[in-house]
Formats: sequence, structure tokens, C-alpha cells
Amino acid sequence: MIKKKVERILELRATVDNLKSLEEQRAELEEKMESLVSKAEEETRAFTEDETKDFGNWEAEKARLDKTIKAIENKRAADKKTEVKPGSSETDEVEKVEERAFANYIRGVVTEERAENLTLTDNGAVVPTSIAQKIIKKVLEISPIYKLATRYNVTGNLSIPYYDESSQKIQVAYATEFTDLESSNAKFKSIELKGFLAGALSKISNSLINNSQFDIVSFVINAMAESVANWIDKELLNGTSEKIEGLSGIKKVITAASATAITADELIDVQEEVPDAFQANAIWIMSRNTRKAIRKLKDNDGQYLMNKDATSKWGYVLFGKDVYVSENMPDMSSGKSCIYYGDMSGLAVKLSEDVNIQILREKYATQHATGVIAWIEADSKVEDAQKIAKLKMGS
Repeated sequence: MIKKKVERILELRATVDNLKSLEEQRAELEEKMESLVSKAEEETRAFTEDETKDFGNWEAEKARLDKTIKAIENKRAADKKTEVKPGSSETDEVEKVEERAFANYIRGVVTEERAENLTLTDNGAVVPTSIAQKIIKKVLEISPIYKLATRYNVTGNLSIPYYDESSQKIQVAYATEFTDLESSNAKFKSIELKGFLAGALSKISNSLINNSQFDIVSFVINAMAESVANWIDKELLNGTSEKIEGLSGIKKVITAASATAITADELIDVQEEVPDAFQANAIWIMSRNTRKAIRKLKDNDGQYLMNKDATSKWGYVLFGKDVYVSENMPDMSSGKSCIYYGDMSGLAVKLSEDVNIQILREKYATQHATGVIAWIEADSKVEDAQKIAKLKMGS
């Protein structure tokens, strides 16, 4: 009975994954069609013969996808009564089955349960949904930057449109009858998030692996999440050339007069770069040494600018906003971006939930250990430049 329920749950999850893939294909076709129409419109011309053919093919393919998606949605609606709800005994049983299969995979034990619940790929085994979700959830708990950012948990490239008013914005003006209004539209632009492959390696003692009483699954989830969270935190804050850009793409920059010191006025300038509309959820991000230097700054009345606050998220506030310290932030030195300020939802992060796990048994055999690699795909760019500013040290 339980086995049938588990099979039914896995079938439902596979259907959800297939529907998501079809919707992504449809979105990609719609983007191509819109791009082609916009191009012809901008150039004030009709479609070429090749463009007409391409548009027709895309339109036909989109229609087929629409029918398929509709059929899947109808089937899901018909099966709604048999769907498994989170927290139900059936869901708990599936998670237990997936955890046992994952534990057996790490320990090298081949079972029928493992074969049914793990999909092998070139990079290793695709982690069961329940395990992958726990890893991502743990990453959210560890990395505040990732948690506060706007997250997209999808695979493949992702194009995010935004409204650019930097050169021209929509103007509202008084109008007189029989007089034309002048057009003053801004433009839609987009940022593209790709899928950069990264691996997090952890080594586990074989003595622990061979101990059947040891909760190997929880250990791997925590170890992987800590590695991934630390790496993501570093990439979001600093970026890597031609890879993940993160907050390094911020356009609102205040440059300090000194290469080694910060003034209260410069901190005010950074805060004022962010419009009042985005101040509500703004935070400060800096290194421990930078925080230590700012804690010593006083106003004209001899009051410290930064204060301890038991009600704040991380124990300190500066100008009424929480201060987060990251070990991945650079200290104050020539040309370094040592402080970020703003609403971190302006940062877009794409992290695929399809986590692959690879087990390395022979490589660390002489250390009586087993290597566990978590492969992920991620990318990040600033999605809304108005929301975040930074302080860069002088030269």
C-alpha cells in the first residue's frame, strides 16, 4: 500500500517538473516572437521571408505547447483529490524513503529503493526533491544576502525585464484640447542570468559513514549547505570576472576621500543614494573591521553613530538600519568596495534546485574518508539599480 502511494507521489512530482519545463519552453518562444516583432517595429518594415517562416514555426510550436500544458493542467485538476498535501503521512513516508535512498547512495549500498529514488547523471546523482529542498532551505538560514535577494529557482538562462528611466522617463503634463501630447517613454531593458556551474566539496570520515547509527543525511545537508552558503555569500558580495556579477554591478557609488578611513558624511551620502521609497527594508553590509572603525565615530554631541540594539537582526544599527557583518566583505583599503547599503531585493539570484551529488570514494581512500561534491548552477546580477548603493575607498 505504502509503495503504491510513494509511486503515486513520485509520479505527481514528475508531472510538476514536466509542466515547469514546458512552461519554460513556451516562455522562451514568446520571448523570441516579441523580440522579432519589436525589431521589425523599430526598423519600420515588414518581416523578411525567413522571419515570417521563423515566426510561423514558433507560433505553431507555442500552440502545441499550449495544448499540452492545458492537457496536463486538466489531468492534474482531475487528480486533485489524490494529490499529497505537505505534512501528510504519505509525504512524510516519501521523505523517509528518499532519505534512506540518499543515505545508501553515500554509503555505497545498492538497493531497489535507491535505484527507484535517485537519477544518475554525468555529474553524479540528482538529489531527491526533499533533500534538495532541505539543502536550499538551510542555505537560506545561513546566508542573509541570499535570503533577502530576489530569488529565481530555475534551470537554464533567465531573462529579467526592467524599466529603464535613466535617459528618459514618462512625463505627465497639462493638456489642452486639440493639442497633441509629446511622447516621452522610457525603454524596457533586461538582464540575463545564466547558469554557472560550481561544486562544493566536503570530506566525511569513513568511520562515521560506516556507523549505521550516525545520521549521515543530516550531516551532508548541513555540510553542503554551509559550503554553498559561504560560496554564494562571497560571490554575491564580490562577484567574479566573467562569471557571477552580484553586487559588483552596483551603479550608485560614493567614493571616500581616504583610502583607509570613513567619515560620517560619507555614510550619509551612501544612505541618501537610495530613494526613500526603498529605505524601509534597507540594511548595511560590511566587514568586522569596518564595523569596528565605524563604531568609534561620534557626532558633534559626542554620541556614537553606531549603536547596539537588542531588537535588531544582527545586534547593531547605523542611522536606524541593521548592520550585517560578512567575513567575505573586504576591509577598508585602496579602491575596495567596503560597504553596501540598500534593499537587497534589488539583487537577482538564480540558483537551481536541481542539486547533483557526486561521491568520491577512491580519491580520499588513503585518508580513510569519502568526498561528497554538491554541483549547483547559479548566477546573480543587480536587478533594480535604484535600491542599492556602495561606498568605495579612495585611492
